[in-house]
Amino acid sequence: MMVPAALLLLGALTAVAAPRLLARADWPDREPVVALWVWQCVVAAVLLCCALSMTLSAAAAWQAVRGHLFAPAPRAVVEAYALGAAGPWAAALAVTLALGGLWSAAMLVREVVRARARWRHRHAELLVRAPALPGEEPGRGRLVVLEGDRADAWWLPGSRPRLVVTTAALRRLKGRQLDAVLAHEQGHARARHDWLLHCSGALAGGFPQVPVFAAFRDEMHRLVELAADDMASRRFGRLTTALALVELNEDRGVFGPGPAPQAHLPQRVNRLLTPPDRLTAARRLRLTAAAALVPAVPVLVTFVPGLRALG
Repeated sequence: MMVPAALLLLGALTAVAAPRLLARADWPDREPVVALWVWQCVVAAVLLCCALSMTLSAAAAWQAVRGHLFAPAPRAVVEAYALGAAGPWAAALAVTLALGGLWSAAMLVREVVRARARWRHRHAELLVRAPALPGEEPGRGRLVVLEGDRADAWWLPGSRPRLVVTTAALRRLKGRQLDAVLAHEQGHARARHDWLLHCSGALAGGFPQVPVFAAFRDEMHRLVELAADDMASRRFGRLTTALALVELNEDRGVFGPGPAPQAHLPQRVNRLLTPPDRLTAARRLRLTAAAALVPAVPVLVTFVPGLRALG
């Protein structure tokens, strides 16, 4: 019955070591898309460790689960896992991990419901502030202009996604800066960054005492913005994208000396104006492949006793 304990230890080591290694690395800001992939693989490995440990613990605690799980396995494989020697802690561990999984699912549902409520509120507000004119087809066009004294722009997803901008933002955005804002928001929509934010928010909200989930949420919020900045800058230039960020946020106090809710904006602007050297294609490929192997480690640990028995 050492495999479930080994899986939990592996998950704990991954949860502790991986965020520290990523925090010390200098490449995530240079390659935010690769960094997003690495973070997802790390969190998937931690969750997979818990799921596999729960499954084996349940098989050790209850004969019915063991019969279904190892039904096609030879007797030598079943004996290699020593499931019959498990103590009463196996059932407690399986139930605890199962409750953790259900809680995570509940938190994800809560995040999605809240996002849908925000979308319905914004959509209703949009219908009130920008009603369709007589003879105009509702939802036609990708750009909606609202009267407002505050420079703002946001992407409204849905069956007919649109970019909503205020008149104050139009007065500030010059030349192709509006196109850069549109490309930035379209980058979020095409990469489905909203689901990354939902999942990371659910894990961090459901388990606030687990540092790796809090770091996952914070990094997702930061890295998706860097990735969208890169998408916009590749089409309309880094200077244009940086100026668009400045024009939209200059009045919010984010570029002042004091702390601000969006304190990462100055770093984003500096990154656009002084772009770091990108990694070579070969190194990006190596990082992507290495990250993909991280979730495979718990699977390998799980199958080691069975493979030895068959060997």
